[in-house]
Amino acid sequence: MFKEKYDVVVIGAGPAGSSAAYEAAKRGLKVLLIEKRAEVGSPIRCAEGVGKEGLEDLGIKPKSEWIANEVKGARIYAPSGDYITLEASMAGSEVGYVLHRDKFDQYLAKMAVDAGSELYTRAMAIGLKREDSEIVVRIRHFGNLYEVRTPIVIGADGFESLVGEWAGIRTRLDPKDINVTFEYRITGAKFDPDYTEFYIGNEVAPGGYVWIFPKSEKEANVGIGVLLSRVDSEKKRPKYLLDKFLKEHPKYRGKIIAVISGAVSVSKPLEPSYTDNVMLVGDAARMIDPLTGGGIIHAIISGRAAGETAAKAIEKGDYSKRSLKEYEARWKPKIYEKLLRNYLAKEIFVKVSDDVFNKIVDALKDYDFSRINTYELLKAIGEKYPEVVEELSQYL
Repeated sequence: MFKEKYDVVVIGAGPAGSSAAYEAAKRGLKVLLIEKRAEVGSPIRCAEGVGKEGLEDLGIKPKSEWIANEVKGARIYAPSGDYITLEASMAGSEVGYVLHRDKFDQYLAKMAVDAGSELYTRAMAIGLKREDSEIVVRIRHFGNLYEVRTPIVIGADGFESLVGEWAGIRTRLDPKDINVTFEYRITGAKFDPDYTEFYIGNEVAPGGYVWIFPKSEKEANVGIGVLLSRVDSEKKRPKYLLDKFLKEHPKYRGKIIAVISGAVSVSKPLEPSYTDNVMLVGDAARMIDPLTGGGIIHAIISGRAAGETAAKAIEKGDYSKRSLKEYEARWKPKIYEKLLRNYLAKEIFVKVSDDVFNKIVDALKDYDFSRINTYELLKAIGEKYPEVVEELSQYL
């Protein structure tokens, strides 16, 4: 079963954890990758969208076994029903492909195993303790308790991360920085397979949005995210609002074949995302895009950065906070500015009224998004609704 000691223990076999394990193992490190669920990637807790360009930038070639659908772009609907259309390249890192997310996660985990990682499922980390310059990881596997030693732990245990808490990294979030989510997988309805669709508005999804991610013409993930701080009554709960949305949009109604609920962070990325002997990656490090709620690409970027940093630390024999600081130097230049910018955008977005949403979409529905930038957008809005630019300026 488990060895007594590993160079790196990765807790969680999602995209971040598997990417970290792969990078560390291919550099010759002895890596243990554990996943608490019975099967990597299942049950799915994701809308399953990912950007085509993001995968290309990472050098990940699309595989038919894990791509359900390729979309041309996204439509964003205002409360009025007007919408704007964005090409996939401009619609964010969640638009391009709709995945079979379980198969995608298993593909990344297999890469880690092929590189030399040991993978165990149904293996739950239940605690960490420091002994000298190492960490003892306590693991429950099929009812048995094990302890393994390692100089480096990579926490890839998602939104509810306990690794950070055990290591003394403050990971708790304000309710205004959490979206609670609810999603149906629906079949038997009529979906446009060429576009993901997003519905915004305070009546539709307070502080969030409804999404439709088509896996085919007849099947889609239809879900909602609502800011936790806005859930102040039964009628603001995500399931209630999603059911209400489907009643008002019967074209999306069909047979429900899966139900998913959960939560995602819509916060700034965690700082610091490391401490002595420990690095947090992906959702555990709050690397979800605060505006869109997506995070697959960020998870892989951070996981690779952690695996590379672990290899350097092992080579130096230094696992201190000072040594692991290199981790942030690796991931920050790639995604930090975007995450921070989108957090500020989210803070504006949640203050906007439905009337303003309607006017923004009306002003931009004929806009040429090939030249998108903030100045041009505000200029286009201001030509039709100068009062909206004036209202937005107080938040900018």
